[in-house]
Amino acid sequence: MDVKRTGIILKPSNSRVVIRPFEVANESRIEKIIARVSSLTEPEVEAVLLNVRQEFHERHQRTREFLAHRFEQVRPYVLTDKPLSESRRLLIGAYFTQEYALESAALFNPSMVLHPDQSALPEGWCRFILSLRATGEGHISSITFRSGVLDAENRIRMDEPTRFVEAPEMVPNALYEKALFYRKLIELGINGPLTDQVMAVLGDQFTLNELEHTTQNVARHNRARQREFEPIAQTMIMLAKSNYEIRFSPDLDVSERIIFPSSPTETNGIEDARFVKFTHDSGRVCYYATYTAYDGRVTLPQMLETEDFLHFKVGTLNGTEIRNKGFALFPRMINGQYAMLSRQDNENIYLMYSDMLHFWYTKQLVARPTYSWEFVQLGNCGSPIETEAGWLVLTHGVGPMRKYAMGAMLLDLNDPTRVIGRLATPLLEPNANEREGYVPNVVYSCGALPHGRELIIPYAMSDYASTFATVAIDDVLNAMTRP
Repeated sequence: MDVKRTGIILKPSNSRVVIRPFEVANESRIEKIIARVSSLTEPEVEAVLLNVRQEFHERHQRTREFLAHRFEQVRPYVLTDKPLSESRRLLIGAYFTQEYALESAALFNPSMVLHPDQSALPEGWCRFILSLRATGEGHISSITFRSGVLDAENRIRMDEPTRFVEAPEMVPNALYEKALFYRKLIELGINGPLTDQVMAVLGDQFTLNELEHTTQNVARHNRARQREFEPIAQTMIMLAKSNYEIRFSPDLDVSERIIFPSSPTETNGIEDARFVKFTHDSGRVCYYATYTAYDGRVTLPQMLETEDFLHFKVGTLNGTEIRNKGFALFPRMINGQYAMLSRQDNENIYLMYSDMLHFWYTKQLVARPTYSWEFVQLGNCGSPIETEAGWLVLTHGVGPMRKYAMGAMLLDLNDPTRVIGRLATPLLEPNANEREGYVPNVVYSCGALPHGRELIIPYAMSDYASTFATVAIDDVLNAMTRP
């Protein structure tokens, strides 16, 4: 099989930095820092702030706005009501701000989908968005993006990323659907009299502020049960904060957008987003991405939803079969239900059906490790791709010396539990140039893109950098063994 490597390499860059809060955990230290800045004379404040501006202004697009926002966040620790000059407020904000090199360690595990905007392109060309897992200081991962085009001959032309990176803003007053939120509470096993009191007060839709205010009021009226109620209230707030909305400015280039961990379940990273362009039965098109949230102890599968890669909804996945990693959604409903590949036991590939996108209760075994290069573990490399012959699924297998290789299988279009074709040998293995990295001997993808009769495969090289390969879809299908 003629798999062509493109030679395009996307390497991590130390120069791409995002401006982030610098959190000082000890409240007394926050007060001391503010007090020290408050002791400066106004000329001294202006001089220090000028140095900050000269050193950092050109590295970010909205530095002043960020510093002003950081001051407002620490304002409660200012020990006087005396008005502060704008320069002093900005300087205080600067002491609680830092730069974070989001991809200084790695840029890997890419996923590739068609761009929502396909206008003004020559015939036979397409525009794409590539998501990547960016890892920086503290091994914290986030989602970053690149864009490019494929020409009629399937040559890849990447857009040059800008030097700027910016995190999105949280959508204010995002609404929660009470029925869906309550069902999630039931899944967590925290429904009961106290939960019911909170839900009874809230409307059919509510905001995070309304939930926090209501839980506080209910707690005050249940002082005798405070020890019982407090952990329940904390879980309810944590669940709400794990289901949120974010928004980028339309002025930002695709490469300037980064989805950084925002919720309690994501404090140690957002990992391995598998994006898929999903077409609903109604004809509505949107993009979903399953990913792994990690809080330093527990991994939790979650989901992103967007129509334009500017406004994202983030939600938890629920149900008895939401376990482990590697969930990949099919690009449309099958037989009236959502369908998703999974790997709950860290070893085999399963298929899941559900009539609700965020709740999954059953699974069926699809494929087990069969060939020597996948004896340790078998998993998917992104969402299934629909072809006239069946659902084409890129897989990864782990063999001797924990070497990762990529394979492929074909599932029946109407019954994806049926494997109707499978590669007996790897489609792609790490070569001499790809086996050295943060985790050696690994090739891995989170989603390929078909273009005509060609399959464009973005993949990571040893958990360090990313590249592309192309292969004819017909060659893959013809090389499969049939049961």
